[in-house]
Amino acid sequence: MPARIYKPAKSAMQSGMARTKLWLLVFDQDQPREIEPLMGWTSSGDTRQQLRLWFDTKEEAVAYAEREGIAYRVEEPQEIKRRTMSYSDNFKFNRVGPWTH
Repeated sequence: MPARIYKPAKSAMQSGMARTKLWLLVFDQDQPREIEPLMGWTSSGDTRQQLRLWFDTKEEAVAYAEREGIAYRVEEPQEIKRRTMSYSDNFKFNRVGPWTH
């Protein structure tokens, strides 16, 4: 069963960069999920889907996967595009956009 090694992106509800500096190893779905007929819960016989392994570096995650004989793929993180702007930039004389209320 292949695994995916990646750096998780921050969620939309998150302002800081917590838990985005570590690398995560998660296993892909091996068996399809099925709905339990009595209660309607979703279940699966694959318990590896619940496993999430955190590593400090990509090299540590790759070394662990190779040592344990786990097929893996590495997904590189995308570059974060941010425009730094302060509150005072809204009131500049040479402002690019027109000032509206």
